[in-house]
Amino acid sequence: MDVHSLVVWKHPILTLDYFCKEVVCLSKSFVKKLICYKLYVLLALLVISTPIILLYIEGPHLPILIWAKSKVVWCLYWLGLGVLSSVGFGTGLHTFLLYLGPHITSVTLAAYECGGLNFPEPPYPEQIICPDEVDSAWIASLWNIMLKVRVEAMMWGAGTALGELPPYFMARAARLSGRPPDEDKEDLIEFEELLKKEKHPETMTLVDKSKLFVERLVKKVGFFGILACASIPNPLFDLAGITCGHFLIPFWTFFGATLLGKAAIKMSIQVLFVVVAFNETLIASVLDIVGKIPGVGKKLQAPITTFLENQKQRLHAKKDSKGTNIAVKLFDLFVLSMVLYFIVSLINSMAQNYYKRNHKTSKKRLSD
Repeated sequence: MDVHSLVVWKHPILTLDYFCKEVVCLSKSFVKKLICYKLYVLLALLVISTPIILLYIEGPHLPILIWAKSKVVWCLYWLGLGVLSSVGFGTGLHTFLLYLGPHITSVTLAAYECGGLNFPEPPYPEQIICPDEVDSAWIASLWNIMLKVRVEAMMWGAGTALGELPPYFMARAARLSGRPPDEDKEDLIEFEELLKKEKHPETMTLVDKSKLFVERLVKKVGFFGILACASIPNPLFDLAGITCGHFLIPFWTFFGATLLGKAAIKMSIQVLFVVVAFNETLIASVLDIVGKIPGVGKKLQAPITTFLENQKQRLHAKKDSKGTNIAVKLFDLFVLSMVLYFIVSLINSMAQNYYKRNHKTSKKRLSD
């Protein structure tokens, strides 16, 4: 059977069976690694369990712990979304477009509507309501909006940096072992083929040349080359991780540059773009242009305008509005479809990994 045909919509039972077996294999491997680091695991459990236990004990420490808990959960939420966006499971869940982007947009729209950013906490960040009085230190400005969303943006960026580690460790382990990459390590095989193509430039496509440029930049410039690749949104950064692992670039050189580039520089650029794109003047201009599209302009303009008006009304409401809008429903449906696509792709990828490994083991037994 062709491994690429092992997908949910073609072989649902077999795919789910292999997926479950792969989950079991990964769980066993994870438990074995935990046993190897018993001391660190116990220390981590102690650090995590102590504040949780203290949350159930009355005392003057309780308000501080409750405040700290909300901040830690908020940071871990965005960190996790960042990891999901970049970790290599066949496809990335585009959590910037689905979660962080809309969050920054809602804060930006609220800032211009309310005139300030000192939203009452709670319900912020779960719900944004205009403050009764605007704090002069938090008036609506480009800088203040960027400051307001800096924590979630930086944590999301840090999560994307963590998600780039698997290609690095995979390539590093393959190089240190001295063996050719396994069949299921498609990225490594592609990287080695790219290095072979370097000797015959006439056979290279534009994509191959772009990948080779990234490889040379990372290899020759080092920290600042990695920083440049991480700071600019590009789909070829996985190659930078593989290159760093293959050429045994030190971990902290790779991860430090990646973290700085993605969590600080790249995120600042993306946040700046979203904040500038969703100021009231620009939105009004875009709606005017949409309304002038022959035939469908007014039909497209109406639901967007209604959605924005509903959002503004919610900002001044003390309770959640029961009304909804077709634009909200469509966006919720889009988010749900993207999440389902990610889950299905993850199931397919893990099932195929199990099949490849099992098939390779069977071939080896037959040859022996």
